[in-house]
Amino acid sequence: MSKELFDAMRQSIIDGDPELAAELAQKAVELGIDPIEVLNQGFVPGVSYVGEQFGLGEMFLPELVVAGEAMKAAVAVLEPEFTRRGTERQILGRVVIGTIEGDIHEIGKSLVATMLSASGFQVYDMGVDVPIMTFIEKAREVKADIIGISALLTTTMVRQKDVIEALEDNGMRGQVKVMVGGAPVTQSWAKEIGADGYSEDAVGAVVIAKTMMGAA
Repeated sequence: MSKELFDAMRQSIIDGDPELAAELAQKAVELGIDPIEVLNQGFVPGVSYVGEQFGLGEMFLPELVVAGEAMKAAVAVLEPEFTRRGTERQILGRVVIGTIEGDIHEIGKSLVATMLSASGFQVYDMGVDVPIMTFIEKAREVKADIIGISALLTTTMVRQKDVIEALEDNGMRGQVKVMVGGAPVTQSWAKEIGADGYSEDAVGAVVIAKTMMGAA
């Protein structure tokens, strides 16, 4: 039963069907399946497939966007279940994440946010086209441990550096670690701008965030 359900979840993301994704997530909750298992075996493989196909030029931005919407719909249903089960779940750290101003790339950032949340982080997803000071203000408000900044374009990638500089200007750089990612972002770019971490995928991002919090 679970195998069929997980396959249907994967397909709902590939097809970009938020209603079906939410319905399948609800079914899993009713069946008492662990929401982490639901994500990792059901929905995440769909997102990974769409990401791979996009990278190969077999899928395009509109398909990426609707897959992201389907993923968000599934996560919205699973979140209360995470909370319900997570009373004994230790919060590893607080992460403010978003796609930088001028950039509307959603899916990679959403996947990282989802995986971090599934791995025990308290995640504040600011969405896309996020102004520099919004990152700073939110980080201050929630006492964030990490800021995650995604950029898909080389033209917006440079603003990742602006966020780090704004943290310094506001006297917060000592308290907040910065993780960067996105298609044009590299390890050498992360090093150049003084970021604390870089990953090319969501699984790696979780490992880096855990390392930052001393929980790896």
